[in-house]
Amino acid sequence: MQLDILTPEKKIYSGEADSVSLPGTEGRFQVLNHHAPIISSLNEGWIKFVNKKEETKMNIRSGFVEVLRNKVTVLVEGVE
Repeated sequence: MQLDILTPEKKIYSGEADSVSLPGTEGRFQVLNHHAPIISSLNEGWIKFVNKKEETKMNIRSGFVEVLRNKVTVLVEGVE
């Protein structure tokens, strides 16, 4: 699936991902290929995504995520 992580200033990541784990305001959740459409608010915490067994983690400030047609768009206030 396509993953885009964006801040108001710049694009942090754009590429393929096999899975994405996110800090939702109602609890941590994971998105896999062909996930049902969803929009969720995010708390400050870790985003973890895996692409071809390579794992990447980044700490984000709060934001939102949209999952639609096998594309995950993460909009965050900032990345630390």
